[in-house]
Amino acid sequence: MFRQIILGLGNNWLVEHTMQRYGMQLGAKRFVAGATLDEAIRVVRDLNDKGIGATLDHLGESVTQLTEANQARDSYLHMLDVIHREGIHSHVSLKLTMMGLALSKDVARDNLKQIVDKAREYGNFVRIDMEDSPVISDTLSLFQEAWGGYPQNVGIVLQAYLYRTMEDLKTMSETSKNIRIVKGAYMEPATIAFPSKPDVDDNYVRLVKYSLTHGNFTAVATHDQLIIGQILRFVKENHISSDTFEFQMLYGLKQSLLEELAKDGYQTRVYIPWGRDWYAYYLRRIAERPANLLFFARNLIKK
Repeated sequence: MFRQIILGLGNNWLVEHTMQRYGMQLGAKRFVAGATLDEAIRVVRDLNDKGIGATLDHLGESVTQLTEANQARDSYLHMLDVIHREGIHSHVSLKLTMMGLALSKDVARDNLKQIVDKAREYGNFVRIDMEDSPVISDTLSLFQEAWGGYPQNVGIVLQAYLYRTMEDLKTMSETSKNIRIVKGAYMEPATIAFPSKPDVDDNYVRLVKYSLTHGNFTAVATHDQLIIGQILRFVKENHISSDTFEFQMLYGLKQSLLEELAKDGYQTRVYIPWGRDWYAYYLRRIAERPANLLFFARNLIKK
């Protein structure tokens, strides 16, 4: 219920307007690296100095104008240029609805191709993020097309809270892919998603184990220490090479744990969102854990 209430605020114009005006001062900056790419690059440098990689995401989604989709594409082309020029260790992550998927698959396909072309030029990598259920099939389809031409430069995200995900993973695993596995942060009905957190956790572990043992490079994206412990035991018991997976976390959450994993020799990466269109992303972070709402409330009281 808590999660549904928080995510429902995404459709409230007054709340969004207020948050866009004051939210960064009230706690959003904990989860968002900044409004500009320069601010995000500084965060990446700090992480790189600690042996941790990054994935930069220019926040935005649900674009409905062609000019906006093309502007989003250009921002990613520029981001890849800057990453290359600055010599930092960072990939990029994007949402296909930001690339114009709501307009047509052709628009999203063309914009994605230009970005992955640039990534290949620089020897870099593009993660196609997963969104809510109405666009999952199109997202997987466009990923498969892109992967066919750029197998080393593009990867996908799968969400453990969906019933369908194991079958999607099995399909993806017919040929080795680069797959990031997350729990999922959108509001979905119980007809298509596990309503219980323990069920999501169990499915998450099953997905990671399947991916690890079926030739995929697996990005284990979780802050759950118990799950991380299970995966560490699994890879040791099954002699899975550490160069076939990495641990990933979101900016602003449990970085000390990721630093410990990096010191132990594991590949690690932080997902770093930046930009002015941060409201929807921030709501999903609050909805994931009541403690994040308390963090926001403490900042509100201080102000």
